[in-house]
Amino acid sequence: MIGLKVTLIKNAATEKIDQAVYIANHQNNFDPFTLTHAVPKRTVSVGKKSIIWIPVFGVLYWISGNFLLNRGNRAKAIATIDQIVSKMRETGLSIWMFPEGSRSRGRGFLPFKAGAFHAAIQAGVPIVPVVCSNTHQQVRWNRWNNGKVLVEVLAPICTKGMTEGDVPALMSKCADIMQRKHSELNRILKREN
Repeated sequence: MIGLKVTLIKNAATEKIDQAVYIANHQNNFDPFTLTHAVPKRTVSVGKKSIIWIPVFGVLYWISGNFLLNRGNRAKAIATIDQIVSKMRETGLSIWMFPEGSRSRGRGFLPFKAGAFHAAIQAGVPIVPVVCSNTHQQVRWNRWNNGKVLVEVLAPICTKGMTEGDVPALMSKCADIMQRKHSELNRILKREN
């Protein structure tokens, strides 16, 4: 639809897990087009509450079972994470989150927020990092071919036995793994062009 050829690379270990918290880098408004290739069945996403105000899309997003998070109110954000964990336990659903919380728009990775990591530890499910190669300023609406994008689903990171005290180290580990993979995917594309 937007002229990007998406190649999905999947770690085989992800096929063996029933439920997880998927985290992905958040670059721009094209992420829904590039990253949907990696979203497994029975997965809902968590987005900021202001999404509800996007005409048509906002209401569809909400009524299709996705969660809205009020990032401006810490107590409400924590309550939403608790609700998400409860729903995960009840239904077996996985969730998809952008731990940066905002689109990076070519600024590299933004600092991660803790919500996804708290949810994974509380639910006792692995974290599965998903990394998309750089798409900043790649799409031009006046052309049919906007090039290639690589999306890689990485190996699950086990959270069993972790506590809330492990969140900072888990965040740091995931950020490091994802940033290194992002650089690698960009190098691969550069060599191919």
